[in-house]
Amino acid sequence: MVKHQPLQVYERQLCLSCITGIYGCRWKRYQRSQDDTTKWELLWSFVLLFTFCLLLIWFYFWFEAHNDYSEFNWFLYNRSGEWSDGTVPILATTAACFTYIAFLMVLALCHIALGQQLNLHWLHKIGVFAALLTTIAGVISVNQTWRQEWDVIPISLQATGPFLHIGTLAGVTVLSWIVAGQVARAEKTMFQVVVVLLYFSVLLGLYVVPMYITSPCIMDPNFLKPRPDVFGHHGAPMLAPENTLWSFQRALQMNVTGLEADLAISADGMPFLMRDVTLRRTTNVAKVFPDRQMDDASYFNWTDLQQLNSGLWFLKDDPFWTVHTLSQREKDLIANQSVCSLEQLLKLASFHNTSVVFRLRRPPPEHPCYHTWINDTLQTVQQSGVPQSLVMWTPDQHRAQVRELAPALIQTSMEKLSPQSLQIHGISRLLLRYNQVSTEEIRNISETQTDLTLYTVNEPWLYSVLWCSGVSSVSSEAPHVLRKVLYPVWLMRPNEFRLMWVSADLISFAVVVGIFIFQKYRTSGLRSYNPEQIMLNAAVRRSSRDINVMKEKLILSGRPQ
Repeated sequence: MVKHQPLQVYERQLCLSCITGIYGCRWKRYQRSQDDTTKWELLWSFVLLFTFCLLLIWFYFWFEAHNDYSEFNWFLYNRSGEWSDGTVPILATTAACFTYIAFLMVLALCHIALGQQLNLHWLHKIGVFAALLTTIAGVISVNQTWRQEWDVIPISLQATGPFLHIGTLAGVTVLSWIVAGQVARAEKTMFQVVVVLLYFSVLLGLYVVPMYITSPCIMDPNFLKPRPDVFGHHGAPMLAPENTLWSFQRALQMNVTGLEADLAISADGMPFLMRDVTLRRTTNVAKVFPDRQMDDASYFNWTDLQQLNSGLWFLKDDPFWTVHTLSQREKDLIANQSVCSLEQLLKLASFHNTSVVFRLRRPPPEHPCYHTWINDTLQTVQQSGVPQSLVMWTPDQHRAQVRELAPALIQTSMEKLSPQSLQIHGISRLLLRYNQVSTEEIRNISETQTDLTLYTVNEPWLYSVLWCSGVSSVSSEAPHVLRKVLYPVWLMRPNEFRLMWVSADLISFAVVVGIFIFQKYRTSGLRSYNPEQIMLNAAVRRSSRDINVMKEKLILSGRPQ
């Protein structure tokens, strides 16, 4: 006797095949499983999650550190002796790793949502491990060479915190669909309790996070102080070669209120503008004086320095990727720039009635002007004819003597001193890096009638945060960018922030509760559904859907007699 037994009807599941195939190379139906994930694969899932979180922070760090890319490249130059944009390979690697790990995270969440067993392919495991090691190596390198830049994360959170909270809350709310589905399908009560407690603990934490979000931009607009003045840091180095006369002229065209420069002393006592210890990066010294290209810039006399070109390097290296935006006339002017003296800068500032602040580097001990460098610089200031009230004097050495000889100079310190020390030394202005003072310290300094200038501020978000904090002026490499910032990027009243916070929490909670109820109802309905009815419905749909029906399998129930 022959017995006919129809096999199960299978639908094509292209989406599921792609998800399990890309994630674990399980393209065939028989390769997939809805069994519990093994402990080994769970461990790799946690490694994937940790790598994703680490890369997320690393990506955010480099996104916000855009303000200081120039500083980072300069650090690399001082270490290697060769100029290159070191941010390009870092950004490319970070973007590739983050995209790859985020894609795997999405696939893993899809596995969980569809009830599939997690089984990461060994090639992906190698990729995850490589991304993790690369990121850890990058974090260690930054911590050793550029540790101060980590401060950009808490500072940037003052600008992005309220919006990151909303985005994170929306993401966790969406995840409730997967969590609720897992809880509804789970058969173990303990598993359900643990998952629910863990998820709602995270959700509750996000609900109360705004209590700890602090930003100077959450304030009454009536208390907003005047727009901070902008100093041209090395002029306008994104539009012209740093510390050249054309760079400062371009900065003045951007309506800056001050000019900032780095200063060195030549062998014959002439103060000139130069940031680096040597002349290799910003001049053609390798062509004019090939045997002296590694010498300290201070060992050149002014006659030798005037023979050097200070603009061709800018057109060649394009340090800020801005050369393509320049006109041919601007490129011709840049190509003819020479080393700028302090006297030239002071006369330019005097003509435009603009303040000047310079950082004076003391020459080496063997230098002819090692003991007279302060007097040589002060004498140049006095002979230039610039009003002393426009000059901010930063060297701490012999400050009392300088105050006696030139009492009208604005005494400026590059160290964060106590109000008592500022008063004792007659210092009326501070020049600090933007991460050296907190919002509270900025307000305390302003109460002592001490002007505060923070450097280097290139991004509108940072300028806005410092504006709301009450800073009187900033020094920027991008005065053409800050020129367009006429009001803080965002400003929110405390009541508006609280309303946004409470509304987001209530909406999130309502959505989460609704999703849990819906998933519970949906799963209970599936469990009470008759399996025979499912087979019947599948057979009815066969003619209208693109399905594969396996042939009937003949099973002999017994041999014929």
